[in-house]
Order: sequence, then C-alpha cells, then structure tokens
Amino acid sequence: MTIYFYSTRSEYGCFSNFSSHGFELAGEYWQTTEHYFQAQKFPETHHCEQIRQAKTPKDAANMGRDRSRPLRKDWEEVKDDLMRKAVLRKFETHAEIKEILLASGDEEIVENSPSDYYWGGGKDGSGKNMLGQILMEVREILRKRTLE
Repeated sequence: MTIYFYSTRSEYGCFSNFSSHGFELAGEYWQTTEHYFQAQKFPETHHCEQIRQAKTPKDAANMGRDRSRPLRKDWEEVKDDLMRKAVLRKFETHAEIKEILLASGDEEIVENSPSDYYWGGGKDGSGKNMLGQILMEVREILRKRTLE
C-alpha cells in the first residue's frame, strides 16, 4: 500500500519538509528541512542566514523561491544531495519519527503534492517524487545502520 503524505497534520506528516523537527547541520540549527534546503540556494550570503531565521517553513520556502535573490550556479546539480543530507539528519536526530519511517517497511512513499512534479507526484501522479525517493533511500540507510 503506497504511503501518501503532504500536510504536516496527516498521519505521515513527519515526512513533510514543513514538519517541525529541527536539527543541527553545517554548524547551525535548522527549524525544518525546508529552512535548510531553501537556505542552501544562497550559501555564505546574508540570504542564507535570513532564511535560516525565517519564522515558518512557508516563509523560508517563499524566501528561497524569490528569484530576486542570487541563486547559486550549481543548484540543479547539488539540490538532490542537499535534500538527502537534510532528510537523513532530521530522521537521525528524532527517534520517534525514525521509528515511523522504519515502520513503513518497503512501502512506496509519495509526496502527494498536486503542484510539484519534481519533489512530489504532481496532480496526476506523473511527477518524479524525488522527496519520496529520498525518504525511501534514507529509510534504507537507517535500516542498514540498525542491523550493524
């Protein structure tokens, strides 16, 4: 049975980048994976710090998507790895959501975003679902570590 998630208030809301499961990464504390991810579009600039300190993940997302800010040139090449790094750290940091992810077994995980065809499944399910793919990769990494 495929696991669909989108809202932080749903059963699998902890899978969302907006879920309030903060973590430390790159020497800083990040409120959400969304804060980290959006800030990485502007490394070593004041934009990065502004996004890190954004009040909500929605604010961080809006700031990161603001094209008046100077997007790093290698963004398309690095974005998947940065997302993977943040998602892994989030689930390493919080035992309760790590257990939820591990308990999902081998089920497919899909971000049920009607508008995102890269990170989610899109309105018709034809999206790449990269966030779901990364969650499944992180699940496998965590599963292997628990067996070691």
